[in-house]
Amino acid sequence: MNPALELALFAGVMALGQFSPGPDMILLTRTALAEGAKAGAWMALGIATGLTVHASIAVAGLAVAFQQSAGLRHAVTWLAAAYLLWLAGCLLRSAWAPSAPAGPTDQRRAAPRSPYLRGLICNLLNPKAVVFLAATCAPFLSGSHPPWWPFAIVALVIVQGGTLWALWARLLQWRPLRTRYENSARWIDGAFGIALAVLALTLLVSP
Repeated sequence: MNPALELALFAGVMALGQFSPGPDMILLTRTALAEGAKAGAWMALGIATGLTVHASIAVAGLAVAFQQSAGLRHAVTWLAAAYLLWLAGCLLRSAWAPSAPAGPTDQRRAAPRSPYLRGLICNLLNPKAVVFLAATCAPFLSGSHPPWWPFAIVALVIVQGGTLWALWARLLQWRPLRTRYENSARWIDGAFGIALAVLALTLLVSP
């Protein structure tokens, strides 16, 4: 297959995976709505930094070792669940706090610090991310390819991921959507908090 066409096909598969419901999507969506496009862009950069690690592990073939190491896998899973539960707790406390005039500044103050770090930690502690990338990259790494091919795969994962997440954060600034969020922030934050808690519990009970 033509390398350019194969990269385009890989990019399409990755885009579907990156925009499937998961911790990164939920956290970035809420951050962009509550804290604005700049915070969303910083979180997208944090997610892309995490993807750098996951993509490198997948392309290097180390995902197999991760899967075979039950102790390491369980440790990362428990850390991820604890982090997601902490984030869920922050959102639920915000949703249940006594009503007060709350503009964007108040919402930013109530949020945990550093969108970049939140995005980076959320992505790094997602044990399914490296498995997904390993499964997605494997077919595109098999066969005969030029020496630069693995680097192109890693670069595409990072650049595409960061760009798409940043564009999503920008799209969420559409005025009617932001107005709807601002009018229902308590309920929406509660829904995001519950979703993150469900994801954390799913991690703990999944094999």
